[in-house]
Amino acid sequence: MNNMEKKMDTIKDFRNDLLKRREVKLVVTADKNPGFADATKAIADKFKSNEDVIVVRTLKSKFGRDSFLIDAFIYDSVQDKNTFEPKKKEKKKEGAAAQPEVKQETGGKK
Repeated sequence: MNNMEKKMDTIKDFRNDLLKRREVKLVVTADKNPGFADATKAIADKFKSNEDVIVVRTLKSKFGRDSFLIDAFIYDSVQDKNTFEPKKKEKKKEGAAAQPEVKQETGGKK
């Protein structure tokens, strides 16, 4: 995270009152990819908010560059975040996927 504190510039800082969040775009200069966890911590430090209400949507970079584009949402509360963010899909267990499919006979001549 020390690398991220070097340089963090805000490109866009928009308040979306309808969805009760702040939408920010940042450019971070770092030696290596900060990752979603470190990006969340850095945004929380910069905007003085709790990490629980921050959602990092994208973290992009181009090969050979040391700048990273971070697109994130900072919600007003955890409840607002849970209301508006899509739920993560749970993976099916292998036992459920291993069941053979049942074929139904269709009408017609036999």
